[in-house]
Amino acid sequence: MLKSAFDKEEDGDVIIKGKPSLRPKDAATLILVRRDQTQPRVLMGKRAGGSAFMPDKYVFPGGRVDPHDGKAVAWQELRAEVEAKLRLQSRRLPRSMALTAIRELFEETGLIMGRSAEMPDTCPVGWDDFHRMDIAPDLAPLTFIGRAVTPPYRPRRFDARFFMAEAEEALIDERPPVDGAELSDLQWVTLADAMKLDLPSVTRFMLGEIGERLAKPDEDHRPPYLRWTRSGHQTDRL
Repeated sequence: MLKSAFDKEEDGDVIIKGKPSLRPKDAATLILVRRDQTQPRVLMGKRAGGSAFMPDKYVFPGGRVDPHDGKAVAWQELRAEVEAKLRLQSRRLPRSMALTAIRELFEETGLIMGRSAEMPDTCPVGWDDFHRMDIAPDLAPLTFIGRAVTPPYRPRRFDARFFMAEAEEALIDERPPVDGAELSDLQWVTLADAMKLDLPSVTRFMLGEIGERLAKPDEDHRPPYLRWTRSGHQTDRL
């Protein structure tokens, strides 16, 4: 299964041979799940055609971790069990990655995962809008569902953490998602319909993880960790 999650042809990326492998940059992705219809739906959008990383692919909102993200004020922090899993084999503070996922969700879709609060006059870079609206990001609804590192010798490499949250619980209101420069054709789709879209293989893999969690909510689902080792593709459970 892990091998298909890093298929270079499917992802539309080109391996650059003869050059040193780039160090992956930390990134965070947020998978929102809605349960207001017969079948659960997830939010997905299409990446811009001119993007250097996975152009024209349908993905979940997310992006690179900014050094300032970890300084943002939060309404509630991560649940203890979520923070503990994020700390495994990671040098980055767990709240930094969670806050990145929430910030990227807002920047790419206009959706707000937070609560009304009286915010300080000053704020970290990138959090001006939250402070201006007097909204604090809320980390408590986030569940850590997986980690994936882009294979070596790619022109872009990321060490991405995937989070899931229930939209009805996490979002501040019922506003619709709004297309932007990075993601267009934003839509709530069932898992079956999502699988029919033009997806990166890692996104397809994580949709399978979501399906398992929704089908068996009472089981202990250990997040998969997809990466490369000297022996090739490898997957573990954190």
